[in-house]
Amino acid sequence: MPTTLTLKGIPDDLYIRLKQTAEVHRRSLNNEAISVLETMLLPRKATASDRIARARALRASLGTHTFSTKDIDAFKRQGRR
Repeated sequence: MPTTLTLKGIPDDLYIRLKQTAEVHRRSLNNEAISVLETMLLPRKATASDRIARARALRASLGTHTFSTKDIDAFKRQGRR
């Protein structure tokens, strides 16, 4: 069941900015505030492009060293202990 939240003392510049973004997104002020809170507070699922970027960054951090199949199998076995 949704809960009601009342905010007091919102700075004018913050209110104006929230109102502007609500208009841009064609949302009510309330729905925009909920959207902003969800974006900042709830975990989001990583997109495919996010995962690819993280994999590429990890690969780049490994340097130019190449691993043989034997090395990879040894690493796998180490992780199972």
